[in-house]
Amino acid sequence: MPESMDSPLRVGDWRVDPLLGEIARDGRSVRLEARSMRLLVHLAARAGEVVRIDDLLEQVWAGVVVTPDSVYQAITSLRRSLGDDAKKPAYIATVPRLGYRMVASVEPWRDAPAPAAVAHGGARWRRIGAAATVIVVLAAALAWATFGARILAPAPLSIAVLPFLDLTSQAMNEEYVADGMTEEIIDDLGALPGVHVQCAASTLHDKETSTPVTDVARSLGVAYVLDGSVRKSDATYRVAARLLHAGDGHVVWTQSYDRPLGDVVALQKDLASEITRSLQARLAAAATNDAR
Repeated sequence: MPESMDSPLRVGDWRVDPLLGEIARDGRSVRLEARSMRLLVHLAARAGEVVRIDDLLEQVWAGVVVTPDSVYQAITSLRRSLGDDAKKPAYIATVPRLGYRMVASVEPWRDAPAPAAVAHGGARWRRIGAAATVIVVLAAALAWATFGARILAPAPLSIAVLPFLDLTSQAMNEEYVADGMTEEIIDDLGALPGVHVQCAASTLHDKETSTPVTDVARSLGVAYVLDGSVRKSDATYRVAARLLHAGDGHVVWTQSYDRPLGDVVALQKDLASEITRSLQARLAAAATNDAR
């Protein structure tokens, strides 16, 4: 059990820093949304124990009225940030009909103290680095004022496709279906003339779905964002998709599709084609309105 849940933790191979709101590994850091960090810290505090969904709703979503779907989505997002596999979990295991369990080792993060000489030199270099950063920021601001608005303005029909989420309750075994839907839609949209498609999964580390749409769009330089989800219930798949305007995040188009269970690849191709046909008209109309 960690000594303090505000102090950095070692969770498996990751350094978890709750105060900074980030996790780091192999020289690479990933920012977590505040609720995702609370979820990770709560599971880490009870490592090895089964944490029920009701408990997560009470502790992580305190004061907010949400459904268990919010937990499923947050767990999926957190697994992606950790690079975890729901089928062979190294961090968060699903306990069917009960909740989740942190299976990775958890302990306080022990930093080796720096020698005095190194610390003194590090302070000197930090002062030099700070001065250099100011110069770089001023130069970047001048360049932006002169050229940025013209160079970085998103193309009228540029769109980012966020990874579809598996929101199936309990075991959450349909993530491969959601990932396949994402890939098929990217391929079909990319074939449309005049449409530039950016896959957010390859640009935003581990598909951080908790990032606000406007921030995703700004990072990728796109005008629209497409996201969606997959649910499996009895003998039916329900796939939901929505198109959002990057500027203000309002929903331009949304649609749900129900399909019987069967050939998953055929289902993915069929739905991707149908979604793309619907989006083609919506994107063209939205781009025309934006140009006015």
